[in-house]
Amino acid sequence: MSSNRILVVDDDSSLRSVMKMQLEEAGYQVTLASDGAEAYDLLREIRPQLVISDLKMPTGGLELLRLISAEEIPPTLIIITAFGTVETAVQAMKMGAYDYVTKPLDFEALVLVVNRAMERQALLEEVRQLRSALDQRYGFESIIGRAKSFLRVLDQAARVAQHDTTVLIHGETGTGKELLARAIHHNSRRRNKPFVTINCGAIPRDLVEAELFGYTRGAFTGAYASRPGRIEQADDGTLFLDEIGELPLEAQVKLLRVLQQGEISRIGSTETTRVNVRVLAATHRNLQAMIEDDAFREDLYYRLAVVPLFLPPLRERKEDIPELVEYLFQKATERHGISGVRLTESIMPHLVAYRWPGNVRELENVLERLLVLSSHKSIGEDDLPEEIRRVQPDVSSFRLDLPDEGISLESVERELILRALERFKGNQTHAAKYLDISRRTLIYRMEKYGLTQDE
Repeated sequence: MSSNRILVVDDDSSLRSVMKMQLEEAGYQVTLASDGAEAYDLLREIRPQLVISDLKMPTGGLELLRLISAEEIPPTLIIITAFGTVETAVQAMKMGAYDYVTKPLDFEALVLVVNRAMERQALLEEVRQLRSALDQRYGFESIIGRAKSFLRVLDQAARVAQHDTTVLIHGETGTGKELLARAIHHNSRRRNKPFVTINCGAIPRDLVEAELFGYTRGAFTGAYASRPGRIEQADDGTLFLDEIGELPLEAQVKLLRVLQQGEISRIGSTETTRVNVRVLAATHRNLQAMIEDDAFREDLYYRLAVVPLFLPPLRERKEDIPELVEYLFQKATERHGISGVRLTESIMPHLVAYRWPGNVRELENVLERLLVLSSHKSIGEDDLPEEIRRVQPDVSSFRLDLPDEGISLESVERELILRALERFKGNQTHAAKYLDISRRTLIYRMEKYGLTQDE
């Protein structure tokens, strides 16, 4: 959609011409149409940001408004009407027109209205772009991973997102629990409402209740004014409780009341406040074992775990590592404004073989460290941290059953290439990196051994 293009629709040719002249002097690109039918044909062709249309003409303004309103991204519409037919103009505004001007036209006033309409349209476009960026950032399809166990979790999360069901996300540190929670919220009916997060393990135990439930003035020393808690801040939206296993038992009792009755009481107050929040929780701890040790309430656990989701650790989704490496390294280069630095093929087998106790977060930190500390344009095996460099590449998935009568080296090489391609679903770049050869060499050897993409 052009940022300054206007479509003027009027059956009065002289008026059309004068409007064109006045609006072009104001800096706009103007296209003319004599009726609604011609205007509608031009909409798809020129994609104007603004349409100015007479109300009374063949295939008139109201009909054009109905047609424009049906567009996926409609332009702003200003109606021109004769004095005395303002009621019809008001009807047009109820149907979605931005504003109206009356004949005889005051062209200075018209330009002012157009300027305001253009500012509005620019804001709408900015909102659309921001929402598109959010969709790309927090859509489930933007979360990288093709391992079956990981895709299963994403599928479950996508299906539960549309319901207000409470979700408990299990996963080791660094597996992306908050990212998954944000995706659930962003794809829910509450997406335009607050997403409030609180790390239960990062707050001193004696302050957890004040953070969650708020307090009134004078409730304790230092409470000089009343303050809402995170739960109230999340009203109508989503509350994400990270590391829920660290929540003190006293706060667990109050949280249970929120889940059961939708009510909270600020510290220092006897009044209750109704809240409507969806709760998503996450933990790396075994809550059922904590229940056995009387460290976590069983009734709260079952309230939280209506839908339990289990994020697999990175060591169980090794096939995702090459794609994650590519994405995270690119993100690091953009964040630090560093260009021209690349990862050599020799490091990928080590990155795939390493167990990554810190999961995706550790992988991201290692790649960022390699980038910012690199003194040359190619990052190779010698640049890796020692604990990763000394890990031998995992070739267990390529283990061959050797026949008693022997086997040729060519057949072993052919089988290794075939299995690497199978492992990465035909992706030659990832297979080449895994085999520590160039993609050109891989293609040459595929041709040599008669391996086709279909095979």
